[in-house]
Amino acid sequence: MKNGNYLGIDTSNYTTSAALYREDESVAHSKRLLPVKEGQLGLRQSDAVFHHVQQLPQILEPLLRQHPVLRAIGASSRPRSAEGSYMPCFTVGLGTAKILADTLGIALHLCSHQENHIAAALYSAGRLELLRQTFLAFHVSGGTTEAVLVEPDKEHLIRTRLVASSLDLKGGQAVDRVGVMLGLSFPAGPELERLALQSDAKFKIRSAMRGCDCSLSGIENQCRAMLDKGAPKEEIARFCLLSLLAALDAMCGALLKEYGDLPVLFAGGVMSNSIIRQALTQRYGAAFATPAFSADNAAGAAILAAIKEEVT
Repeated sequence: MKNGNYLGIDTSNYTTSAALYREDESVAHSKRLLPVKEGQLGLRQSDAVFHHVQQLPQILEPLLRQHPVLRAIGASSRPRSAEGSYMPCFTVGLGTAKILADTLGIALHLCSHQENHIAAALYSAGRLELLRQTFLAFHVSGGTTEAVLVEPDKEHLIRTRLVASSLDLKGGQAVDRVGVMLGLSFPAGPELERLALQSDAKFKIRSAMRGCDCSLSGIENQCRAMLDKGAPKEEIARFCLLSLLAALDAMCGALLKEYGDLPVLFAGGVMSNSIIRQALTQRYGAAFATPAFSADNAAGAAILAAIKEEVT
């Protein structure tokens, strides 16, 4: 890596994030969840933008206080690398990144939130070399449940092509809705996992599939029916996560059958779940990020900026 440090900024619908990719190739995180009122399942975009404006200076301060010599800045500018992909919350990080880059006279490299997640996961898993070849990446979060074919690209470093997705609920939505249903706080992923690990219940689960795409809305409905019948919360939590695992397993198996024996990466906040991670690692030898790099973070934007600077 060229001398210097690289700053990454990501303002998603869940977290205000910044990261410093340093000369020794270590990463310093600074991030904070957006505040969500108890019982609610997310934020309106106007509220997310407001909270990012309030939080981003506080998030950047501990990183910039180290007086790093910044060589370039990376920022997430949109949810996905697709025409028309847009979400207002990303404009906060993008605007701040532009001001900093212009003031410091350094390059600004843009990426999508999804590309940021992929790069962060690859770094955490020690698999950045996959950026030089074709692989299959899953991005599973509150806003998306998608599989993309990732291919090297001379101009943009990587190119992603959507090959499968959820047709209704997203993985994180299913987890959060069931979690709130069980009285857990939002976002519910970590608490739901702890609850599920208290049960060893077995279930026969058949995923709802259409080709390589999945449907996840049935998970919420079945969990609601279990709760109405008085099933223990631990069993409901376990059923929810095993149902999501079954859907991802079916998607991955179908895609590998169609596209060949490719390396597989799982990224996104939902993929920090130990139950899902262990099963898919055993079955596919899949690469996963550590929890800090699975949840929303800005490390990928900083890392992609560093690599783009290296090749220019």
